[in-house]
Amino acid sequence: MNQLPEFDARPVAFFDFDGTLTTGDTLMPFLKFVVGKPTYYAKLALLSPVLGAYYAKLLRNDIAKQIVLKQYLGGCHIDELFTLGERFSEEVIPTMLRPEGMERLRWHQAQGHECVLVSASINVYLKSWAKREHFSEVICTALEVGKKGHVSGRIQGKNCHGEEKVRRIVLSNFNGRRLTYAYGDSKGDLPMLKLVDHGFVFERGVFSVSSV
Repeated sequence: MNQLPEFDARPVAFFDFDGTLTTGDTLMPFLKFVVGKPTYYAKLALLSPVLGAYYAKLLRNDIAKQIVLKQYLGGCHIDELFTLGERFSEEVIPTMLRPEGMERLRWHQAQGHECVLVSASINVYLKSWAKREHFSEVICTALEVGKKGHVSGRIQGKNCHGEEKVRRIVLSNFNGRRLTYAYGDSKGDLPMLKLVDHGFVFERGVFSVSSV
């Protein structure tokens, strides 16, 4: 008789990345790492109308992101970006980590909980960092890759932000397990915090129970 697969009863803890496990955004520092400071700032000046429209809430997050990615990464080979992403995860991300967020991660790992990274950050640097930090799974934004391995700057599917985080968590294979904890720092994380039993938001220097 075939045995049923053993049910995994471990609690699952979901972590946002930028602003939760780090002190701020990591995408722009990564783009600077890829192209170098002179090129980075020259392109940033060209993108100022796009960024201004985004911060004024006149341009959607996903559209602004793809315009920025195309400007900096369009034409790059995906293998090169993963190589640079691994270096970035080793050399730069450790300087940006938020002690309070990493303390929460270490606590869950010490309890034997499954830890999952859920982020709008891009896969080319996030996956290598998450593997080093022993996350069981990474749910994130991925770059679209052409037939010859070059990227256009477009993303696969939707930006992993807001309700898209919830959609991807639900589609992931947790086999009906209890989704116990989640950590975030912004409005874009609130849908994920509402999905779990215990949601925590980083504000005023501490993690507190989300009121949503």
